[in-house]
Amino acid sequence: MQNKKIRIAILDMNNDEPNQGLRCIADIAHMFNDVAESKIFNVRGNLELPDTSFDIYISSGGPGSPLEKGPWRPLYLDLMQQLWDYNKSSTDQKKYVFLICYSFQVMCDYFKLGTIKPRKSTSFGILPIHKTKDGKTDRLLKGLDDPFFAVDSRDWQLIQPRLKVFKDKGCSILSLEKIRTHVEYERAIMAVRFSEEVVGTQFHPEADPIGMKSYFLNDINKNIVINNFGEAKYNDMMDKMDDPDKIVKTYALILPRYIEHAISELTKQLIS
Repeated sequence: MQNKKIRIAILDMNNDEPNQGLRCIADIAHMFNDVAESKIFNVRGNLELPDTSFDIYISSGGPGSPLEKGPWRPLYLDLMQQLWDYNKSSTDQKKYVFLICYSFQVMCDYFKLGTIKPRKSTSFGILPIHKTKDGKTDRLLKGLDDPFFAVDSRDWQLIQPRLKVFKDKGCSILSLEKIRTHVEYERAIMAVRFSEEVVGTQFHPEADPIGMKSYFLNDINKNIVINNFGEAKYNDMMDKMDDPDKIVKTYALILPRYIEHAISELTKQLIS
């Protein structure tokens, strides 16, 4: 077996705005420091992108419209298309890609999987997410309850899936947002398996409950949430952070296990 470390590219899509998610992704990647090394690329803020030599790509959430036509967009989409084409043509070693929230929306729009549009109001908090039939058997969500809970923070959404496009590309819908019987809005798609190697979530599986609790106990951040969403939303979110069956489990199972699986597959390919 080669001694070369697995290489992880973390694509920062936050456009130079401070964000807890990027820290969480980096912390999870550092869990694998014995076998992997990671590097952060400031995609939207500084037009930094990795080449295709990395093994695992984790693309973060971010602010603003996922339909934004910034100078970063063609570079980012070209990279993603190269990785997709590489996986389609390669018979051995593959490239692994995990897309979070903003990145997920960008790629769902690029692949024309459905309609990307603004929400009527911001979805924010620790919210229930329901598995689809495919999601109940997919390894990405294995071990999670149905519904499971995750951090949701978005002004945009993927709805109205184009099922023929899903079928033609070999993609599957893994989860949907909470059931809202009091409104008639269509439920957003919350997770997609694009391929064996590429997955994405519209929620934030990287959210670290310990770090998040410390962040939102800060008076400035606490008041921002209360002023925007109300004290009841703040208290509900804080109560759920400590629950071992909610984001504690989601944080432990989704992204770390995805990286672990990717490393396992890549290691097999290096040995063979």
